[in-house]
Amino acid sequence: QVQLVESGGGLVQAGGSLRLSCVVSGRTVSSASVAWFRQAPGKERQFVAAREGEAGTIYYSDSVKGRFTIARDDARNTVYLQMNSLKPEDTAVYYCAASWEVVPLVLVTTDRAYDHWGQGTQVTVSS
Repeated sequence: QVQLVESGGGLVQAGGSLRLSCVVSGRTVSSASVAWFRQAPGKERQFVAAREGEAGTIYYSDSVKGRFTIARDDARNTVYLQMNSLKPEDTAVYYCAASWEVVPLVLVTTDRAYDHWGQGTQVTVSS
């Protein structure tokens, strides 16, 4: 059974940094497409970053490009999201997602491409 467990969220001041972790169990993360999404109160879930499984191509939303970095540690079977220069508008619950199916590139940044999800971790950025 595949499980994704996020951690690393918390309260940080604007301009600060956090690193989110997503520990994957049950399957090897090196063969998966992995992504981070976030959902703010009253808003739809939003794509943040993804690493496509076949070619390893990385995608970022325009709102986080240059500030966030998605990375994978195969030895720890873990996916990270390094978040720098945080802004109040980054406040949300952040979710890790994964798929071991072939994901069409046009869907990599959409939540319907992923069939395994973590429980989420809260990130709050104060101004």
